[in-house]
Amino acid sequence: MYESRDFSAMPILADALQDAGCDSADVLDHCRGPGPHVRGCRVVDLVPGKE
Repeated sequence: MYESRDFSAMPILADALQDAGCDSADVLDHCRGPGPHVRGCRVVDLVPGKE
């Protein structure tokens, strides 16, 4: 997602994060929201460990 800049899987990312124990409503709502989602977004940057 990060390299291809195709963020259509953001809702799937939200499900995976939730399954992994993420309980942050802000993060999950952001992933499930309409976006726009872009590289540099705080959630997209957190996944590969960027700061």
